[in-house]
Amino acid sequence: MPVVVVTGASSGIGLAAAKEFARRGNHIVMVGRDPDRLAAAKAQVPDAVVHQADFAVLDEVRALAEKLRADYPAIHVLANNAGAVVHRRQVTVDGFELTMQANHLAPFLLTNLLLDRLSGGRVVVTASAVHAAGALDPADLRGQRPGYRAMRAYASSKQANVLFAAEAARRWPQVLTTSYHPGVVRTRFGSGNPVYSFFYRIAPLLRTPEEGADTLVWLATAPAEEITNGGYYYRRRLRTPARNAVDRRLAADLWEASLAAVGLG
Repeated sequence: MPVVVVTGASSGIGLAAAKEFARRGNHIVMVGRDPDRLAAAKAQVPDAVVHQADFAVLDEVRALAEKLRADYPAIHVLANNAGAVVHRRQVTVDGFELTMQANHLAPFLLTNLLLDRLSGGRVVVTASAVHAAGALDPADLRGQRPGYRAMRAYASSKQANVLFAAEAARRWPQVLTTSYHPGVVRTRFGSGNPVYSFFYRIAPLLRTPEEGADTLVWLATAPAEEITNGGYYYRRRLRTPARNAVDRRLAADLWEASLAAVGLG
């Protein structure tokens, strides 16, 4: 039975994807930060295995990787879906700006630690079209540049997601790695900010979590010959990322900076 690991699985896109993967007969591992929401999510995917891990703490990511390595000799799909936006600059216990750590450094670390288990498998990264507004500086993953703005930090982390998927495809040809934009989805995104919460609760025409998860599931399950390794997708179609996310030198610099940041360099 194929093993599918979904991070950020306690609600929204991650939960919708986990439910669909389970419906298709996969063994599901659901990863989430909040134990109560994770328990509620497991009630909807009863056969899933759940692991609690806070991506704001890299030691918890390392512990998660150890558990997964102990339990599974092969992981067929890793859905790097966990993500966050914070509304004032916060520094993690590891010394990094929280948005960049939760959205990029933590999944980067997890994927690297699981690499041998993923050989012949797939990694799908939940990115966003807002990557186009990113201003990523690999030398400033700690987010020390003056003038912190929440959405710029978020956009830069999503830029990192697209660059990571493309660079992973170049460095790890044995793993099919892609990123995708799920659309604007009615989820808990931005729940710490009343303005964002109001928007995501009442705005018309937002996509459902199931619609947002559709491309993730497709990238994880479609025949490999239909997927471009390193590609960026929206609604199951290959798209060209913004110029700031196709720079190979920037992708390589980000990779080396990320290795050093998480202690693998």
